[in-house]
Amino acid sequence: MPYVRVEITGGATTAQKLAIHKGMTDVLVNVLGKNPEYTFIVIEEVSSDNWGHKGTSVAELQKLAAPKPRPPRVTVGPKKAAARKPAAKKAARR
Repeated sequence: MPYVRVEITGGATTAQKLAIHKGMTDVLVNVLGKNPEYTFIVIEEVSSDNWGHKGTSVAELQKLAAPKPRPPRVTVGPKKAAARKPAAKKAARR
């Protein structure tokens, strides 16, 4: 009777959790020949504040990895095209 405990940080949808249940069960059935009737998968969600990695919390790592907001571009007005002098035609060489 397999019992699998999966710990993840929060945020998984119900559909994603159902996919984990099915996927884990399928692995145990296909690899070990276990009976799905007696296979149990438990998903426990842990707050990212309570999950540590690299000496800090996952919540802090996620904050550091988040893209920084870009300041809005300020435009003063339409750019004026520089006055151009007509290009002088070159004399054709013969």
